[in-house]
Amino acid sequence: MRRLVWWLIAIAGLVIFGLIAYNALRTPEPVPVVQPAPYVEPPPAPSTALAEPEIRHPVPGMTPVKPLPALDTSDSTMQGEIAGLSADQGLLKALILEGFVRRVVATVDNLTGDRIVWRVMPLQRVPGVFAFNGNNEQATIAAENAARYTPYVKLLEAIDSAKLAAFYFHYYPLFQQAYRELGYPQGHFNDRLVVVIDHLLAAPELKAPVALVRPKVFYRYADPDLETRSAGQKILMRMGAENAGRIKKKLWEIRAGITGQAASHVKLK
Repeated sequence: MRRLVWWLIAIAGLVIFGLIAYNALRTPEPVPVVQPAPYVEPPPAPSTALAEPEIRHPVPGMTPVKPLPALDTSDSTMQGEIAGLSADQGLLKALILEGFVRRVVATVDNLTGDRIVWRVMPLQRVPGVFAFNGNNEQATIAAENAARYTPYVKLLEAIDSAKLAAFYFHYYPLFQQAYRELGYPQGHFNDRLVVVIDHLLAAPELKAPVALVRPKVFYRYADPDLETRSAGQKILMRMGAENAGRIKKKLWEIRAGITGQAASHVKLK
């Protein structure tokens, strides 16, 4: 019995030894090499930058005879140039020349809104007080109220429209810079100016008397449609039909000068 056990142990040892020798002597199978996937450039991320809007009313390119002043130091240049736009020297007295270019740009942009920011206006305030007929319950705009605006209308009419367009084109880079600074990094001031002129030309032509109401401190138009008009249109409505008509005529001239075409498509309301 003991001899049988030793035989079994010997046979098991020979089997184990044979397995070890076989694994040690056999040629190993080649390990397949996995090639890495070729690198593919990822597509560019979509741009979030705003596209430059199309220029609807391009300003003609002009080669300045002399370098333009910096916007921050342009006031003295503006004073000298504006004086040559009109034979009426009262124009300079009616203007606020400190920060003139920025004032013009800001005021133009405000005219289609619901209020005017007077501290940025390029014009001195109209003298006198608002004139009306009637009382707090029933009132109308007084005819003599228009007389407050007539001197300003005459100053605008005295400006040479051709000279004004040439002045505007020459110094347009300053107006454009001021417009970008105002918060329109992709905008074009000349396009905005044309939109505002068209907006003013569409102001209603009122027939006197114009009814008013006074719910609180200030008078309002009794007609809800008139009361919802923009600040710019309300200025035209407040100065009287004759003055408003003369202003619109001049606006048509200015529009033609800066676009090369009349505003014939504008529908007056």
